[in-house]
Amino acid sequence: MQTLFIGDLHLSADRPDILDAFFRFLDNIEQADALYILGDLFEVWVGDDLAEPFALQVADKLQQISQRIPLFFVHGNRDFLLGKRFAKRAGMQLLPEVFITKLYQQTTVILHGDSLCTLDHDYQKFRRFRNNPLVRLGFKLLTKKKRIAIAAKLRANSKQQNQYKHEQIMDVTPDAVCELLNGQQAMLMIHGHTHRPAIHALPNGKTRAVVGDWYEQGSVLVVTPEGMELQSLPFAENSPTV
Repeated sequence: MQTLFIGDLHLSADRPDILDAFFRFLDNIEQADALYILGDLFEVWVGDDLAEPFALQVADKLQQISQRIPLFFVHGNRDFLLGKRFAKRAGMQLLPEVFITKLYQQTTVILHGDSLCTLDHDYQKFRRFRNNPLVRLGFKLLTKKKRIAIAAKLRANSKQQNQYKHEQIMDVTPDAVCELLNGQQAMLMIHGHTHRPAIHALPNGKTRAVVGDWYEQGSVLVVTPEGMELQSLPFAENSPTV
């Protein structure tokens, strides 16, 4: 019995090495109760109608896996516009922004993690703006060319601003973590976003697990009834089975 968690792959056409590693990871899953993708599966997503050929390959590969393993997806800050059309093609069940479940009898909070970075006031302001249903609707009504241009500009601005932000600002805040765990009466939180893979022991026996990004190697959190482990997946043909 094991449940797998991954996130922050940031798949794109110009990183075929990550795409190949992801496909090998999927092929090497021998058995699992479920696979959770915790957002930022793609580097950028401006609409299901603009899915690139490589993204459709990803969908078809995931659809194959979904025939034997339940797949769940939590939106990230890069692919928050990923919709029902793509999810259906990929065989993924879309989850709410904060998902509460029983994971081997333990109440668990599952999310991407960007909402926990409360010290990053500029980003949280943008996040509230982009989550407005009217804003999303207006964006979807734009031409494909305009959507692509806006996404490129946002990525460039984000990269530039992050160069000058203190690491503490870009990490989750302990108060936000505790507030969410206590509010849900949960013992375990699993998220991504920060690209800082670790398993943190919190007060009162609680735990916060963070999945790693896939920029230089793969990363998967394996949770079993007995515990959990972060595993690194080298970008090599002999990636281990999970």
